[in-house]
Amino acid sequence: QVQLVESGGGLVQAGGSLRLSCAASGLTFSTSAMGWFRQAPGKEREFVAGSRWSWSGGITYYADSVKGRFTLSRDNAKNTVYLEMNSLKPEDTAVYYCAADPNPRGTGRATSSYAYWGQGTQVTVSS
Repeated sequence: QVQLVESGGGLVQAGGSLRLSCAASGLTFSTSAMGWFRQAPGKEREFVAGSRWSWSGGITYYADSVKGRFTLSRDNAKNTVYLEMNSLKPEDTAVYYCAADPNPRGTGRATSSYAYWGQGTQVTVSS
């Protein structure tokens, strides 16, 4: 049974930082695709960052809206993926979701690329 448990959300002022964590269990973490998505009220869930294993090393990729401000990292020993968020803006306010798929498919930027999802953690950025 795959479980993803997010933590680290909260309220922060614009320009501040937060680090989200997602602890995974029930899958082979090191070779699983991991992703972060977010959903603001009234909007569709959107891709934020993703990570995939490859023979040449891990691949990490970001949405243009967060590139240079957010950093995804993973600790395979702890089965945990992190999202370090810096220079936060009010438009980053959303529920952030961790996603995983043990059989990486698609582009990794679509919700359909992932079979498993966490419960979400709220991030609120005040202006």
